[in-house]
Amino acid sequence: MIDWLLHGTIPVAGGELLVREVIGNLFGLASALFGMKRLVWAWPVGIVGNALLFTVFVTGELSGASTDPLWGQAGRQVFFIAVSVYGWWRWQQARSAGGAADGGAITPRWATARERVQLVVLAVVGYAAAYLLLLQIGSWGPTTEAWILAGSMLATYGMARGWVEFWLVWILVDVVGVTTLVQAGFYPTAGMYVFYGGFCVVGLVAWWRAERQARGEGEPRESERVTA
Repeated sequence: MIDWLLHGTIPVAGGELLVREVIGNLFGLASALFGMKRLVWAWPVGIVGNALLFTVFVTGELSGASTDPLWGQAGRQVFFIAVSVYGWWRWQQARSAGGAADGGAITPRWATARERVQLVVLAVVGYAAAYLLLLQIGSWGPTTEAWILAGSMLATYGMARGWVEFWLVWILVDVVGVTTLVQAGFYPTAGMYVFYGGFCVVGLVAWWRAERQARGEGEPRESERVTA
């Protein structure tokens, strides 16, 4: 079983997928589903998927191909785990404080003007830092991978804070991710990213509706329940 998990492959049209890659993405999808429903389980499930996908990207074995490691993709799995620990704690705190009226751990809200400026500044600084780092270590495509890394960190942080905008950031990350993977020849995984992009649209609508419902009911903002 362990050997199958580490080295097994699944044939698909246009190539093959590593078992680790498939299972890691399935955990990622499950995490996204839990996140859409605002369940705390989104975070530990996502961490498992991140750990599996890290081993795929760092070895360059994505989709059964032999190539240079995608350090941007591998690095974002590490940052995912770090930010997910924060998100896990924050959502636990919010749930302990009463959670959302509809049963979710947090109440979704749009970021304030000041928080949006903060996101833009972090996006610019994060992209520049990621680009320089990836350029130095010789990643496959630092121009696009830098945004994938920086955008992924911003989206995960936004999810931890309960900001509806995090879905929009994810959509932009997926658009660039699909382009990068197609150019690198990783067509099966690019197809997964297309699916994730569609799912992000569904998640955006779900959180937007929850935000409108909570606002209509006069529910306290999540930022008033938990401070960090």
